[in-house]
Amino acid sequence: MEISFIILIFLIGYAGSFISGMVGIGGSIIKYPMLLYIPVVFGFTAFTSHEVAGISAVQVFFATIGGVLAYKGSGYLNKRLIVYMGSAILIGSLLGAYGSGFLAEPQVDLVYAVLATLAAVMMMIPKKEVPFSPGEELKFNGPLASILALLTGIASGIVGAAGAFILVPIMLVILKIPTRVTIATSLAITFISSIGTTIGKVATDQVLYGPAIIMIIASLIAAPRGAKAGQKINTKILRWMLATLILATAVKIWAELII
Repeated sequence: MEISFIILIFLIGYAGSFISGMVGIGGSIIKYPMLLYIPVVFGFTAFTSHEVAGISAVQVFFATIGGVLAYKGSGYLNKRLIVYMGSAILIGSLLGAYGSGFLAEPQVDLVYAVLATLAAVMMMIPKKEVPFSPGEELKFNGPLASILALLTGIASGIVGAAGAFILVPIMLVILKIPTRVTIATSLAITFISSIGTTIGKVATDQVLYGPAIIMIIASLIAAPRGAKAGQKINTKILRWMLATLILATAVKIWAELII
């Protein structure tokens, strides 16, 4: 790989991981379109949708580790919610990642566009913040949380994402989880999901290891810094940042599919 290409991939990984750590997602919603479109702008060979999904899957695995560690001891990581949603999303992501090998590239992009659109719509729904202090008992519908996590895992496994960009709106809007608990806990659930997604992508030979390693290094540096920054920012600002990113991505992918 050319040094300029390595630098470009690193910068994409760093920028995406910093933002993902800040808003509590694995980062595929950001890095998928960046990897798909930015290299071409600078004259490099375009990645295919399957290659981007494979690189994203491996990168998210490491990015979420850094994010979770940054929230360790904060009181916002809810173990019960992690068990309910983490186990279900792991099964779903394994199924989705393996099944993606049988889909054509436009079909992978279509799944991604649908997911991003649903997430954007849910993020725009007004939400009354649920009061919560670290150490309090968190109440939520366990069976519903598991079912939604399973479906999210299947869909997100197809596009090489760990599903946080759809998981976060589900937790905020449907399950009524407080914003900071959602951001911290979704990173842990996303880490579990990324295990299944990564295994599925590697098993079906969809990973380019050179770019993936560069993205991993960038993620381990940037994600913890983004998570620390996110703890200091107003929750409403974080929600609108995530909503804007998701909506912009959805519009771009739909435009590519239609045109």
